[in-house]
Amino acid sequence: MSTLTIDQFKHALRDFAAARDWDQFHSPKNLSMALIAEAAELVEHFQWLTEEQSKTLPADKRSEVELEMADIFTYLVRMADKLDIDLLAAAEKKLKMNAEKYPADRVRGSAKKYTEY
Repeated sequence: MSTLTIDQFKHALRDFAAARDWDQFHSPKNLSMALIAEAAELVEHFQWLTEEQSKTLPADKRSEVELEMADIFTYLVRMADKLDIDLLAAAEKKLKMNAEKYPADRVRGSAKKYTEY
């Protein structure tokens, strides 16, 4: 288990990009496109699997999924850094908003969107 904080990881990514002179390519536009490309690669690992198969991946497939998720996280952290967004604060804010949109006593066991109930 990692002991890095998101802030420490953000700084490590900055250093990594700077050492390779890649910061010039890391615009929010380019990072968002790279992020969605990695998300599509993640989806490929689950395409055509049953629900049960998606929950019980073989070790080699799980390892590949882990790396795709790391790529997504990396681009997301880098993009948040470029836009000066605190990801944890944004996620906490969104969780509170979702709690209001989806009150547990009203939506328990339902996959309906908040506009459907």
